[in-house]
Amino acid sequence: MPGHEASDAATRGADTPGAKAARGAIDAVWRIESARLIAGLARYVGDVGVGEDLAHDALASALEQWPRSGVPDNPGAWLMAVGKRRAVDMLRRRTVLERKQFELGRELEARSDLSGPDFVELVEPQDDFGDDLLRLIFVACHPVLSTEARVALTLRLLGGLTTDEIARAFLVREPTVAQRIVRAKRTLAEARVPFEVPAGADRAARVTSVFEVLYLVFNEGYSATAGDDWMRPTLCEDALRLGRILAELLPDEPEVHGLVALMEIQASRVRARVGPSGEPVLLLDQDRSRWDHVLIRHGLAALDRADKLGQGFGPYALQAAIAACHARARTAQETDWERIAALYDALAQLAPSPIVELNRAVAYSMAFGPRVGLELVDALRAEPALRGYHLLPSVRGDLLAKLGRFDEARVEFERAAALTRNSREGTLLLERAAASGASATQPGPE
Repeated sequence: MPGHEASDAATRGADTPGAKAARGAIDAVWRIESARLIAGLARYVGDVGVGEDLAHDALASALEQWPRSGVPDNPGAWLMAVGKRRAVDMLRRRTVLERKQFELGRELEARSDLSGPDFVELVEPQDDFGDDLLRLIFVACHPVLSTEARVALTLRLLGGLTTDEIARAFLVREPTVAQRIVRAKRTLAEARVPFEVPAGADRAARVTSVFEVLYLVFNEGYSATAGDDWMRPTLCEDALRLGRILAELLPDEPEVHGLVALMEIQASRVRARVGPSGEPVLLLDQDRSRWDHVLIRHGLAALDRADKLGQGFGPYALQAAIAACHARARTAQETDWERIAALYDALAQLAPSPIVELNRAVAYSMAFGPRVGLELVDALRAEPALRGYHLLPSVRGDLLAKLGRFDEARVEFERAAALTRNSREGTLLLERAAASGASATQPGPE
């Protein structure tokens, strides 16, 4: 059920078939309407935290009334109208402190009459909804917040996830997530972050922060950092849905189309990345007939939109172009590795990082041989940022195995297994270590 304390109290004891059906409808409505509702109310009161509280108050009213009266014809409008009435009541309570707030409350009340038959007209027009949602995205992903707080707040306000769902997705304690969200809303209020779409020089930094949050969420679903599952597809779906919304709201921003293209193409492999028992299946071993070619077409179309905007590829579009090389290859052997290596060269110039260099080394090993790749990987072994990164010894082990240096490869795979926090990945790495050990004991050619 939607995550708010009122939901339990409002539904306790209501177990008739009609009540259960109403609660199911409320849950579905909340998933669809919560971001719109919070965004509209936050603009009304100028505070994201208060806007979310008002939205949950409206939810509590629905949980109390809809099982008895039935779901209204326009449930989103009903929730928005109730939320605005709560805003009026809240502002009225502050009249003793500030006359200005009292005047604002009267203005809102005049616009928020629930008694008339046309109260559904209180819902903002679709254009306003888009503006409000864009404002909410920029506020939730504001750089004043820590990365963890931005992720949690985005999933809460825009993804409609409960604190429990966020905690389970990232394998952290629910109180930890709840505390992050509370602190994030307090930080935004104390910093007086305006509920607006940034402009000018601030816009580029803020857009980058939004992209970072969405891709972090997607990546956690695509390759879970910890736990017993290799993937958490629902996080991929949440990030991709928000990315598509953002692309509609920012149609002239090429990198948003690049980001959506990257997520679409990577998401196309989800079914092929997991074996019958939930074990990981690596890219070159995947059954490409199981890739979702509808998602691939969507991704390639998004990449084409980014290209046609004529501003050059940014980091996400370059990564999408790399993913497109894999998507276009009917078999692993047909992959254009030289093209991928060239794209990684461009990415390393535009957004240099040790992880980009590690991926570049893999591409070079596939294009020009494992010895070339190993030289590049060995140059990264002293990189502090990769000291605890399990994929560094994993990649090195793979290259050593291809060069027939199986004892060294076994050691690297075992080191990688000790560093990963994902049990499925750890099992795969230990299997590769055992295979390397077995190869090392085999007699060589006479």
